[in-house]
Amino acid sequence: MTVKELIEKTGFSVIHVAESAEETEITKAYCCDLLSVAMSRVPEGAAWVTVMSNLNTLAVASLTEAACVIIAEGAAIDEPVREKAKQQDITLLSTELPVFDAALKVYNEL
Repeated sequence: MTVKELIEKTGFSVIHVAESAEETEITKAYCCDLLSVAMSRVPEGAAWVTVMSNLNTLAVASLTEAACVIIAEGAAIDEPVREKAKQQDITLLSTELPVFDAALKVYNEL
């Protein structure tokens, strides 16, 4: 499943969609809120679900080549994060769902 297909099927709110969303394949769902752990463990192509919505989250997503970041539990996403997602062309989504439920939704669509 591609990032674009995930967006269409799940209804997650879109903050920014990367230009490559149509062809970027999602390999799995991954949950982690501790950025130092995520940095070494987010699999390439993962839909990373977290409540951490800061600039460092986007840096980790870029380093790990995550397919997208899903900010769960209605965590606030401030304007600098929104702008950085656009600048770095990282797909950033959000949902009110808890982390587990959001990841399960991704998993069920895979």
